[in-house]
This record gives sequence, structure tokens and C-alpha cells, in this order.
Amino acid sequence: MRETQTDRIIRASEIGEYVYCHRAWWLHHVQGVASANRAEMQAGVTRHLHHGRAVQRAVLWTRAAIAFGAGAVILVMIALAIG
Repeated sequence: MRETQTDRIIRASEIGEYVYCHRAWWLHHVQGVASANRAEMQAGVTRHLHHGRAVQRAVLWTRAAIAFGAGAVILVMIALAIG
């Protein structure tokens, strides 16, 4: 099935590209001209991947700390109830 203009999904990055420079957007998305700064763009993609993984690790460590703290509170409450 052929993609029509109404079927096309517009991503936030594409809107940002248009707002930054509508001529660059037009050259890329309408004329099909490739960007000259592909290396910088790939470096940005790689940096975002690393940052996303760091955020995921931070979330996991935070959840583990909360679970550990809750477990410690429960153990203290049990110890106080028994003793």
C-alpha cells in the first residue's frame, strides 16, 4: 500500500527540524537531500542511547533502594513487636 500525505506520521523531531529551519526540512523531506552532518547526528543518537541507559539504571537502583528500605522498616517493626 502506498503512503499518502494523510497516512504519514509527523514526529516531534521533524517539527523541531522545521521550526529550526524550514528550508532544511523541505530539502530533506520533500527534495530528499541528505544532511551533510551525518557524523554529528549519529553521535547525538549514540549519546541519547547512553543517556537513556543511564536513566534506566538510575530508576532500577532507586526502586531497589526503596524496596530495601521498606524491607528494613518491616524487619524493625517485627523485631519491636516480638521483643
